[in-house]
Amino acid sequence: MNNSITAKPTSGHPWRLALRMLGRDWRGGSLGLLLSALVLTVAAVTAVGFFTDRIAGAIDRQGSELLAADLVIASSQPAPTSWHDQAAQFGLTSATTLSFRSVVLSGEQTQLVRAKAVSPGYPLHGALRVQQRPDGPDTVMHHGPPPGSAWVEARLLYTLDLQLGDMLRLGTGDFRITGILSYEPDRGGGLAQFAPRVMIAGADLDATGLITPASRVDYRLLLAGEPAAVRDFSTWITPRLPPDAELQTAQDARPELASAIDRAARFLHLAALATVLVAGAAVAMASRRFVDQQTDAVAVMRCLGAPRGLLTRLFAWRLLGLGLLASTLGSLLGYLAQHGLLWILGDWFSERLPPSSLRPVLIGYGTGLIALAGFALPPLAQLAQVSPLRVLRRDLGTPPASLALAGAAAAGALALLLFWQADDVQLALRVLGGVAAALAALLGLGALLVWGARRASQHTRGIWRLGLAGIGRRPAQSVLQLSGFGIGLLALLLLAVVRVDLLRDWQASLPEGVPNRFLINIQPPEVEPLRQQFAAADLDTSGFYPMVRGRLRAIGTRNIDTETFDNPRAERLARREFNLSFAQAPQADNRIIAGTWWPDAQAAPQFSVEEGIAETLNIALGDTLEFWVAGQRISGPVTSLREVQWDSFNVNFFVIAPPGALAGQPATYVTSFYLPPGREAWIPELLRQFPSLTLIDIDAVLGEVRRVIGQGVQAVEYVFGFTLIAGLLVMVAGIQTSLSARRAEHGVLRTLGSSRTRLLGALAVEFTTLGLLAGLLASAFAALIGWLLATQVFDLPYSLDPWLWLIGVPGSALLIGLAGTLASWRPLLRPPLAALRAGG
Repeated sequence: MNNSITAKPTSGHPWRLALRMLGRDWRGGSLGLLLSALVLTVAAVTAVGFFTDRIAGAIDRQGSELLAADLVIASSQPAPTSWHDQAAQFGLTSATTLSFRSVVLSGEQTQLVRAKAVSPGYPLHGALRVQQRPDGPDTVMHHGPPPGSAWVEARLLYTLDLQLGDMLRLGTGDFRITGILSYEPDRGGGLAQFAPRVMIAGADLDATGLITPASRVDYRLLLAGEPAAVRDFSTWITPRLPPDAELQTAQDARPELASAIDRAARFLHLAALATVLVAGAAVAMASRRFVDQQTDAVAVMRCLGAPRGLLTRLFAWRLLGLGLLASTLGSLLGYLAQHGLLWILGDWFSERLPPSSLRPVLIGYGTGLIALAGFALPPLAQLAQVSPLRVLRRDLGTPPASLALAGAAAAGALALLLFWQADDVQLALRVLGGVAAALAALLGLGALLVWGARRASQHTRGIWRLGLAGIGRRPAQSVLQLSGFGIGLLALLLLAVVRVDLLRDWQASLPEGVPNRFLINIQPPEVEPLRQQFAAADLDTSGFYPMVRGRLRAIGTRNIDTETFDNPRAERLARREFNLSFAQAPQADNRIIAGTWWPDAQAAPQFSVEEGIAETLNIALGDTLEFWVAGQRISGPVTSLREVQWDSFNVNFFVIAPPGALAGQPATYVTSFYLPPGREAWIPELLRQFPSLTLIDIDAVLGEVRRVIGQGVQAVEYVFGFTLIAGLLVMVAGIQTSLSARRAEHGVLRTLGSSRTRLLGALAVEFTTLGLLAGLLASAFAALIGWLLATQVFDLPYSLDPWLWLIGVPGSALLIGLAGTLASWRPLLRPPLAALRAGG
């Protein structure tokens, strides 16, 4: 009979039998928890994957909007006709702009401006925003000013006391002011843009008479089209560019939003990682429960002659089928869930997001199968070792799994998933290190708890003795439960740390009141009168900082005049004039990351360099920098590198020297300040009193950054919802791991006379003790991981929140104690005889 039973599976297709058994498991309800954990893992990963895949192209579009094109060729000479013709052959649309410094006249008044002439079709991406009065709403414009008119920045009106409709002379041309230019997509930022903008139509350029072959003009050829066509034209034009031309792509667009968007992306990856981590723990614990439920069926199959090899193949096929099913359901759920992220973050981008590729689906299937293989395969592999005697002897449980094999498989799967999903090595390493330390501590504490429970049960009475004895009777399950509870609580508390503390600190990094105006070109005699003017207006400044113009001549033995940089941006930065400053102490939003700051104001000439420009120009600690300042050579070593919080929008500098090094050099001062809404009328009066000042308004940029941060916080909270559900699944799985053993124990204890009330109290003691210890460790490691993430990954300040401990420790004891007691209450309702006959 055994041969007839085993012939078909061994000689036929084991996967068919595996699918039938998988269907039976589903109908029997033994797969619900395991499938839920897997689906949740895949859904979290694919939701973020679908979204990030779609915004990958949209970020390029956002950069294109900040360029007003997909590709820009900037040069000191107009683009040849052949370039326009070739672009048209590639199917690209084009527009041109040219900008130059000039002086405008209004009556007897003059003002230096930055004029910009635009061709029809400008901008190719994005839009201009124009106001009809200084405090009026913006009107979105997809074209430049009409011929004969000019759009100007509001500060030009303040300076020259002009109004809309007034005439303005630029060169030999007269223009009527018909709009206030509040936003240009390709304007860019920085203090170098100190002159107010005047925009005219390209057709009016000849009327100004300002452009001659000797004029210093910045020409820009703007191109837009399909991505493939843009790439092909870029490949064609690159070797043909003259030395004075520069090719700019979307990746080179204005960087003001880079910090906020980068942090938002890392927070989203962190949320997905947390879900993978916690759902992995749920998969491992649910697998243990599934193994217990399969033991009897395997014993029967062994009695009927099924060999161990067949059983191993059957479970492998069942796992594969379960993994494919969970990955399919998870990918569908993730696809639906990413629409929630699009609803929250979709207006980061002005255009419709492109469709996603199939890459997130492949990642989802890979995640599901890796998680199943790492967390579920080792426990299921032990089923092939079940003895046929289990049919007759119910005391023969499942053979113990190899802890080394199970641990190595889980660790390998977790590490692979973390590094795969993080997209950030630092983030993955810190999360993995924190989790490994937490898990090791949980396992060690679990073993200590079992030992302590055994000792304590000998010196206690009543429900305390029963509860503590319950922990000691099942040492492996107690350690597993404590670890599972700890991981689940760690995820929930880490969610609280990230949601409440890190996101709060992120939002606080750009609070209301951050500087939204810059004043430059402040002469030294004007500093003190300006202080008094701000004090009288009840406005605070970030301080007045000296600024000295200097040209970099050499880095160590490299002479800038002859040095050729591979990076065009590096060459551009090296050859331009630097805004140097001097200070006795570093600013609050600067952090020394290498070297030391000078001891006093009279220190010998030396420099502190911002880390980003140091990396770009290949400047190392100890290198000697030589600057040419007002006809004098000033040189000194680099004694420190600084990390600058650029998104603080305070005044900051790439290179700073001690005060004594730049003493006597011609300097102007710069400051920043916050101007509350409704106080704009104060600006014209300030500029009338100090006509040499130049005002830079960055309020629009701040608004964009705040919008990115606010929506990023909502998106992270949304993704962390998956982590919350996964944490609850871990707790449910942890409670269920010991239900089978408890049924038999309760049957015996009830037969021996224990009351339901007594057993219920013992359960409360057992689960509350587990919850208390798990909460203690989870709180400690949530705080540790939160600190590491804040200070080492997200560059945010971190302050320990006492509520983390007040809620984490007693709250977890109450939550797990109550949940475990209620979940285990049902076995107490069964008659003792039924529990003993079931054997668990």
